[in-house]
Amino acid sequence: MMSEETKSDRVREQVAERAAAPSKAAQTRSAILDAGRAFLERHPFRELTVGNLMAATGYSRSAFYQHFNDLHGLMEALLDEVKGGIVEGAQPWLSGDGDPVASLQESLTALVDVGHEHGSILRAVSDAAPSDDRLEHVWHSFLGSFDVIVAARIAEDQERALTPEFDPMPVARALNRMDAGFLIQAFGSVEKSDKDDVLAAIMRVWLSTLYPFDPTVSIDGREH
Repeated sequence: MMSEETKSDRVREQVAERAAAPSKAAQTRSAILDAGRAFLERHPFRELTVGNLMAATGYSRSAFYQHFNDLHGLMEALLDEVKGGIVEGAQPWLSGDGDPVASLQESLTALVDVGHEHGSILRAVSDAAPSDDRLEHVWHSFLGSFDVIVAARIAEDQERALTPEFDPMPVARALNRMDAGFLIQAFGSVEKSDKDDVLAAIMRVWLSTLYPFDPTVSIDGREH
């Protein structure tokens, strides 16, 4: 027979296992998001319907509306995931700690990784935005949020005389729009461009713009 202590330990283990396991609702939501990503890999947003989305998940149409108000809500959730990945990857440079060139190289590498994985989502929202007011707002808000934090980071390095003097905001916008457009072009379809080539191009532009004074780094980001 189990001792009382052993029984208590087992109960605690079972409680911990249940707490760690995703709930049914979380599993359903995850399945819907996965189906949305898979659909957008091969089709534009305009062809997406709740019916064909949920047919791919095995769940009912009503299950969709337990998690999202509409397909726009789904797209916003997918774009939020992309934003989260980009912000997390950008922390080495955004934090302002350590060598700015090395941290920027690390952050741009993470950006290209996220773009490679989620380029179809960026393409879907970007393509639909001009003819869809709600997605247009979502897309511009997505891009604009990066403009603010990049401009602030540029200003910090200008104060430290690491970056040339110019108005940070227009340059931040230009760099971010370049990134978005290039990542969509490179990774927005099933046939993706080479990640290393994309990274080298993006890194060349960022480094030559922000840190042209650094004598240890060539224009393509490689150390001398």
